[in-house]
Amino acid sequence: MWVLGIDTSCDDTGVGLVRDGKVVVNLVASQVRLHEAFGGVVPELASREHLKALPLLVERALAEAGLTPKGLDLVAATRGPGLIGALLVGYTFAKGMAFALDRPFYAVHHLEGHIAAAWPEGLTPPFLALVASGGHTHLYEVLDLGRYRLLGATRDDAAGEAFDKVARLLGLGFPGGPEVERLAEEAEEAVPFPVPLRGQEGYDFSFSGLKTKALHLVEKGLPKAALAKGFQEAAIAHLAEVVLKAARDTGHRVLLVAGGVAANRALQERFKEAGLEVHFPPRGLSQDNGAMIALAAWRRHQRGFPPSPLSLGATAYWPLEEA
Repeated sequence: MWVLGIDTSCDDTGVGLVRDGKVVVNLVASQVRLHEAFGGVVPELASREHLKALPLLVERALAEAGLTPKGLDLVAATRGPGLIGALLVGYTFAKGMAFALDRPFYAVHHLEGHIAAAWPEGLTPPFLALVASGGHTHLYEVLDLGRYRLLGATRDDAAGEAFDKVARLLGLGFPGGPEVERLAEEAEEAVPFPVPLRGQEGYDFSFSGLKTKALHLVEKGLPKAALAKGFQEAAIAHLAEVVLKAARDTGHRVLLVAGGVAANRALQERFKEAGLEVHFPPRGLSQDNGAMIALAAWRRHQRGFPPSPLSLGATAYWPLEEA
């Protein structure tokens, strides 16, 4: 069974092909250079770029797999959440393909896609899932496919967003996560940052204080590498402390870590040392991509979830618990 997955939830155009639950093609057209000058994503520019890139990327993906459009069995796309203009490009394109080919269509939640990317075959729920990216920092208890309980989320900035903003304060490029990580590796010592929300009763996250602290320290002229290392250590400690508290309280010993921040090597090492069974996405599936959307759709089809009606529209706000 061949599944085409499309993701245009933000600035990257993602097209993926999955065959019987295995990723065969995963193509991503990055818009980094387009948005770098602005220090963040400009929604209208992102939408226009998706319009140009998507048809060519779908054609290339099919060619790499040796398929024609009629060889597809399912078509899937991100319905939400995300930038509504960007979402509409990929979502309506996929619905049009499904209609023209008379194939089932699956509207996929973006975060379920990220979870699917890190969910190894054979792993049975329940378990914990942390999704940390430029737009999301959410901790879920995964009870089953399609059944998610939100334990905590960021009160302000997402983890990846904080990395981007601190990178800009340090005069680094966009996206900021890899740039901060690279600079942090050059430092022998770290400037200390406070770890947010220590002692809280729940499982929330907050990164705005770390961003403000970084601003004040940059203004003092402290070494940038040491600042990057200190910020990264505090951000990772915060993520780990909240997740480990949830693991203790729920009794779950299995954790999925997904989203762009999951590619951070220091974060991976921190969770590997935590004593949990931790799963990360394979290389290339951490950032937004279409293959993860195809994987999520394939899982839903295998479990007997009905296809989505083509009348269903895209949505910028869509809680995963309601997907």
